[in-house]
Amino acid sequence: MASRKIALITGGNKGIGLETARQLGPHGVTIIIGARDAARGKAAADELQAQGIDAKGVVLDITSKVSIDAAAAQVGKEFGHLDILINNAGVLNYAKEHVASGVDLATLRETFETNFFGLVATTQAFLPLIKKSPAGRIVNLTSILGSIAEHADPNSPIYHAKFLAYDSSKAAVNMFTNHLAHELKGTNIKVNAAHPGWVKTDMGGPEAPMELVDGAKTSVMLATLPDSGPSGGYFHMGVHMRW
Repeated sequence: MASRKIALITGGNKGIGLETARQLGPHGVTIIIGARDAARGKAAADELQAQGIDAKGVVLDITSKVSIDAAAAQVGKEFGHLDILINNAGVLNYAKEHVASGVDLATLRETFETNFFGLVATTQAFLPLIKKSPAGRIVNLTSILGSIAEHADPNSPIYHAKFLAYDSSKAAVNMFTNHLAHELKGTNIKVNAAHPGWVKTDMGGPEAPMELVDGAKTSVMLATLPDSGPSGGYFHMGVHMRW
């Protein structure tokens, strides 16, 4: 058991997060499901265990410093280190998204609180444990909607998909990924951004073209990179995307 890698997935109790756990487990990884609700986290862990995956839940609300610190302390006490952090939790409130000139500042703050500030706070709290890993991997879930290059290109498939709060929060995630990878350059920690694709989830909706099984593949690939793998990149299904 000591040789198993330890992975924490925020928002791992459903959707892409849970599917990522399902695919990552067979790689010899103990999965820690981060969930705001203890019962939902345990239910997800029980589901994974029934499938032969070593998993447990931890209460983790990434908008609460108290919750983040408590989760980091718990993981540190139980495992002593963390090999993989997948910052999967995120929000998109379609009802509150409006054109740039009319977006509500409260919506911007609310979206950034989870998608950016929470992601940064979680990463900072768990980084000391990741530094104890012989091969740390940090995967930040972003989106093609965070690409300024894609938004500026009339030929891009997302040219007209303007959700300012969500899009700008993911652009900020991309920048954090770049900066943290630069800071950790030369270490055994790799930091990358993953665009899962437009996936059939609560957020993506039933009309999304991708299934869950494919939506998790990019995160799993970046979480299991070899020592020769990239760091500081922005990927979808193995392809480096335009920033």
